[in-house]
Parts: sequence; C-alpha cells; structure tokens
Amino acid sequence: MAAGAAPAVSDADVVERVLEGDVEAYGVLVERYRAAFGRFAVGLCGDADLAADAMQEAFIRAFDALATCERPDRFGAWFHRILRNQCVNHRTRRRPHELLDEVQVAAPHRTDERLRRAEIRAAIQRAIDELTREQREAFVLRHLEGRPYGEMADLLGEREDTLRTRVHRARDLVRRRLEGLL
Repeated sequence: MAAGAAPAVSDADVVERVLEGDVEAYGVLVERYRAAFGRFAVGLCGDADLAADAMQEAFIRAFDALATCERPDRFGAWFHRILRNQCVNHRTRRRPHELLDEVQVAAPHRTDERLRRAEIRAAIQRAIDELTREQREAFVLRHLEGRPYGEMADLLGEREDTLRTRVHRARDLVRRRLEGLL
C-alpha cells in the first residue's frame, strides 16, 4: 500500500456501518458494484433501460434486506443473486419482438451498414434470449463480462466445470442461431 493511502473499507465493514444506522455508507457499496454489475445486468436484460431499472430495484431490495445478508464479507455474491432475480423479472415484462421492432423503426434513418449491424445485434440478442436462464447467465458473465470461471463459480455458487459446460453449450446454441447471418 502506498504511504498515506487509506486502507480499503471491506464490504463487511460497510454493511456493519449501515446496519448500525449510517445509511449513507450504503453508497460505498453502490459505487463499488454499480459498473461491473451494470454490465452484467445489460447483458442479462438485453436492454440498457431494463437493466438500469433492474439495478435500481436490486439495490433497493438489497438495502431493505441487508440484515438478512448472512455473509457481509461476500456482499457482492449476495447482491448478484438479488440482481439476477430482478433481471429475470424485468425480462419477463418485455415484449418478445421488441428488438426486431427497434430495428424496423430505425431502418429508414440508417445507412445499409448501420442497419446490418443493428440486425446482427438484434439477432445475437434474440439468440441469447433463447438460452435457458442458467446458460444465458454463464454466457453473459464469460463472454460479455469477460469474467474468469473461478470468479463466476464464486458469484453463482456453482462448480467451474458445470459453468464451462453451460458456456460451451450456450456458445454452440448462439452460433447455430447465427449461421448464415454472419
């Protein structure tokens, strides 16, 4: 640690401060996890607005249930499960053909190349949407987040070899859905 640098406050310390009445300290956890879990939420929801709503709801639910967090030193993993559930809930409210509608509405205002990229993005998102929740989550963590399998295992409470299998199967399914498009 550099001279004069303050030691990082652990998640457990922040949770303890919040539970003792320092509600403002919760902002430390929000700032600590917003970016990484925000990317995860976008990947799982398939839409930035839905992801933002899911993130906000997850942080509120986590705050309300903070006293039930049995392992404050693993707040990130605990929050991840809450966020995952919120993303699933927000996805079920989404119309299945919403991405295709977005491409069709935007088509008159885009060049052919931009339209093609939008169509490819929509096809990729539809392919990801067709995965099981477990496959989608593993695929997003590995390929959109770039997380190592060990970290994924910690977050999801699963074995690394189980996650490798899910990612492999998900990648094959996505690849099959995209054959002929790319």
